[in-house]
Amino acid sequence: MVGNPVPVATAQPHRATLRRSVTLFRTFLTEQADPDGFYSALAADSVRQLASHAPLSGRTVLDVGGGPGYFSDAFRAAGAVYLGLDPDVGELSARGEPGENMIRASGTELPVRSGSVDICYSSNVLEHVSEPWVMLDEMCRVTKPGGTVFASFTPWYSPWGGHETAPWHFLGGHYARQRYARKLGKQPKNKFGESLFPVSVGAALRWAKTTPLADLVAGYPRYHPSWATWIVRIPGLREIASWNLVLVLRKG
Repeated sequence: MVGNPVPVATAQPHRATLRRSVTLFRTFLTEQADPDGFYSALAADSVRQLASHAPLSGRTVLDVGGGPGYFSDAFRAAGAVYLGLDPDVGELSARGEPGENMIRASGTELPVRSGSVDICYSSNVLEHVSEPWVMLDEMCRVTKPGGTVFASFTPWYSPWGGHETAPWHFLGGHYARQRYARKLGKQPKNKFGESLFPVSVGAALRWAKTTPLADLVAGYPRYHPSWATWIVRIPGLREIASWNLVLVLRKG
């Protein structure tokens, strides 16, 4: 059962400035040393970004791939009624006990009634799903008519496309995985072909423009300043330079 949202003061609005981009990049460099600080900052920024597309206060948000609860904290602070799910027990319990209103479930088979949530959200999950378009279809299915679907992911050919095996993923995912194992004596957390898959900006935009389930509202680089959103219009360049793609759709 979903609990009551946490009332808070109005947060600062989202502004896609160069200063924000630099701050996020600097924070990204601390991910391994300070995961709490990194993911808390990313969640707060992401909620502000989503709030520029849809009101959050009092709205029901389903977070597909919610992990250990950083996004739960941020959404509840924005006044949303939050439900998160993740298929990985390790992710759910990364900060100890799973967070409030978190369940274990698959993004490609959402255990949620059709047309039941105001907003369906996902951050950096699509590249970890072998059937990303099925997951996006499911996100659209559970969203109410007039509701918002917001999904972001790391494109395969971006500098961080191979995650911890980057930049060697440019020479092939299997090569990058094997090189990582040889060098460090262990498998990477994100295993190409098992928990990491190549998803492209072009393919994601094609899905968004052709799906009958919702209308594409926007597609843009998640971390870039607003004046750099033109990158997604240039095939080839967008695969490398986007870093992270946002899709925003409105349920018909």
